[in-house]
Amino acid sequence: MAERSQTQKQKNNRARVAVLYVFLSLSSFASGDALLPQVPEGVQAMSLSGEPLISAEPSVNTLNNLAQARTEYEAEPGIAENIIWYGRRTAYAGEYRRAIEIFTEGVEKFPEDPRFFRHRGHRYLSIREFDHAIADLERAAVLMDGTPVAVEPDGLPNAQNIPLTTTQGNVWYHLGLAYYLKQDWPRALEAFRRGYSLGGYDDNLVSTGHWIYMILRLMGREDEALAALDEISAEMEIIENMSYHQLCLLYKGEASLEEMMAADGDDPSNAAVAYGVANYLYYNGDRQGADDLLRRLVSGSSWSAFGFIAAEADLANPNR
Repeated sequence: MAERSQTQKQKNNRARVAVLYVFLSLSSFASGDALLPQVPEGVQAMSLSGEPLISAEPSVNTLNNLAQARTEYEAEPGIAENIIWYGRRTAYAGEYRRAIEIFTEGVEKFPEDPRFFRHRGHRYLSIREFDHAIADLERAAVLMDGTPVAVEPDGLPNAQNIPLTTTQGNVWYHLGLAYYLKQDWPRALEAFRRGYSLGGYDDNLVSTGHWIYMILRLMGREDEALAALDEISAEMEIIENMSYHQLCLLYKGEASLEEMMAADGDDPSNAAVAYGVANYLYYNGDRQGADDLLRRLVSGSSWSAFGFIAAEADLANPNR
């Protein structure tokens, strides 16, 4: 009976994704073949409060990597890997709109490859197009259903040069974020739990566990939130997600709030800490302190960081 129920649930999810995808494909966005909103020249996106978002000048190394990826793509544009890396390197250079167009080319050439929907969905998050991100990531989840878990190569390698994530894990993680930014807590929780169940490196457990904890707290399920961190400990081997690890320890009462309050949100790592601390203050009763920290966060420059985007979404919520 449980298996039949799960099968029916999967069919319902696929039907919902199909309807959502068709609807968004017919929306009134316009920019070449990609689904992109109109923005002023030189602007990548508009913030949720209506401010123009402009990317910083990329580093020489970033531009060199992009040039190499472009050369390989132009030499053999029919190879999926070339399109993916051209899109990823373009996004690392802050050209999120162009990256979406590149991934859209991949979608058209390889409509059954979930990686293009995964990466395009990620970059729709960067430009605040949450519904389009959800449609892409839900589509990726359908396409990857039943496929072997595949390690995703790092575009920005960590200090140990160890790829930590998988395509499947990234799809669920970004889908969870997309629903979180829409403040759809049940669907966000389901997606993050799907990702957490894949296991993997300790880095993945702390990053996903952090969002699961916050969602459950926002849903008023404090005991369940604490239980979700049972596997998190100070002894974990963390390679790059130190910020999420420290936040999880804070939630468990094993790290100091004072030590974490110094985060200014002006880089992706600090944005994650600042946003986590703001939420911690919020559901522990200090709503003024939480909002002050969120406003400080969005006054920084790291506007494509997920903590920054989540802070925008919270401040834009009239029911907060």
